[in-house]
Amino acid sequence: MNDVIVSMQNICKTFPGVKALDNVQFELRSGEVMALLGENGAGKSTLMKILSGVYTRDSGELEIFGKRYGDLSPKLAQSVGVAIIHQELNMCRHLTVAENMFLGREKRKGILLSDKEMEQEAARILGDLKIDLDPRQTVGSLPVSKQQMVEIAKALSTNARILIMDEPTSALTAKEIDELFRIIHQLKAEGHGIVYISHRLEELQHIVDRVTIMRDGQYITSMNFADTDLDTIIAHMVGREIKEKFPRVACEKGKKIFEVRNLNAGRMVRDISFEVYEGEIVGFAGLMGAGRTETTRAIFGVDPKESGTILLDGQEVKIQKPEDAIRAGIVLAPEDRKKDGLCTKLSIRHNIALPNLDLLCNKLGVVSKAKEDAMCGKAVDDLKIKTPSVEVDAANLSGGNQQKVVVGKWIARNSRVVIFDEPTRGIDVAAKVEIYNLMNQLKQQGIAVMFVSSELPEVMGIADRIIVMCDGRITGEVMARETTQNEILTLATRFEKKVASA
Repeated sequence: MNDVIVSMQNICKTFPGVKALDNVQFELRSGEVMALLGENGAGKSTLMKILSGVYTRDSGELEIFGKRYGDLSPKLAQSVGVAIIHQELNMCRHLTVAENMFLGREKRKGILLSDKEMEQEAARILGDLKIDLDPRQTVGSLPVSKQQMVEIAKALSTNARILIMDEPTSALTAKEIDELFRIIHQLKAEGHGIVYISHRLEELQHIVDRVTIMRDGQYITSMNFADTDLDTIIAHMVGREIKEKFPRVACEKGKKIFEVRNLNAGRMVRDISFEVYEGEIVGFAGLMGAGRTETTRAIFGVDPKESGTILLDGQEVKIQKPEDAIRAGIVLAPEDRKKDGLCTKLSIRHNIALPNLDLLCNKLGVVSKAKEDAMCGKAVDDLKIKTPSVEVDAANLSGGNQQKVVVGKWIARNSRVVIFDEPTRGIDVAAKVEIYNLMNQLKQQGIAVMFVSSELPEVMGIADRIIVMCDGRITGEVMARETTQNEILTLATRFEKKVASA
């Protein structure tokens, strides 16, 4: 136990126009959880992709279990015991749990697949992890948390001893996170080495032994977690002290800008009514499955409405599809930025320009290059998007910078209502503060700001007023400075408790 199982020294990697890693060092021991921390774009994912064989290094030395390796391929990395569990789960949803676990390594009897043998082996591994899953169940029918457990079981089925977990809790509930931590503690006790990448720093105290911190593609420091504190970690990550994690700006409450009356859309949006005024940020809190995201999608016209009225500046707005909402000045930064918010194969320029062609084209439909340059340049500058140029594809940006592009394309329209759904999911602490400052800036400009978040400290720290949902309904409304987490959680479980008592 505690032997060095991964040693990376002086690792360098350059992409066109960007030095992603500059003489980075990293060390992992058996039976430990090492948190790899840094801002978006610090180089964490690039370093781990070199370890897992996705990227090749330009220079530097790599040792795994005491053996020196040159360039790894994904297959070679897997064969020596390295497995990576990505933030965006890489599952074949139409296949069973067992079929996913042995995909590409299928067990056979002659020329035929041995489903029974794969199911028995999958059941054994799941049982060892105390995961209650039927290996014959289709993965697409499982919640995200269970799919993640399948990914871990899949890694162990390859005899992996080095597990890399990238933002593993970003889409999990508190109960599901506890289950994940239980499995991590079990794997640690069995001698596995775990690299844990997360921007939720408050989680670290429950599982982490040591931390390695990177910044701007360089190694900064490593330390025992017990010998430091979160403020010190954050200062190393961003290169400066962040004095206020939740900056709040006081504004005088003005006129009513936005109103939703008796909105109904499927089972998860039932009789929703609320108002948003100038000079305030309204947060939506609740547990996963409460109907918050479904409410934002119904307002924006993504999902069909059964009934309800939407008013902007006192006038009813008819929204049948997102284009109607955009033209009216109501915009949404969605929860899944890669799936719903970006064209990842297009550049930053095109992502910002596409929804704004009505503002950039002349009467003949020709795009004004000068207007486009000004719009894109302003978005990059205002939101501090880290990129060598606006011609870089959105897929090549870090998660935090992708989120900024999503926000930037809507801010360019001078929209009247901006809805953020989980705007800080998967982004670092400094980028979070920039998003909070952006919300405050919009609030000061008299724009109606709504945001959904699963992190209660964030909702209480940034919102002025909090609307709580449970089971598709609004169960309460509180002022952020006058409430407590317990009060919000009580409101967030109101209908669940009624069902339980019944």
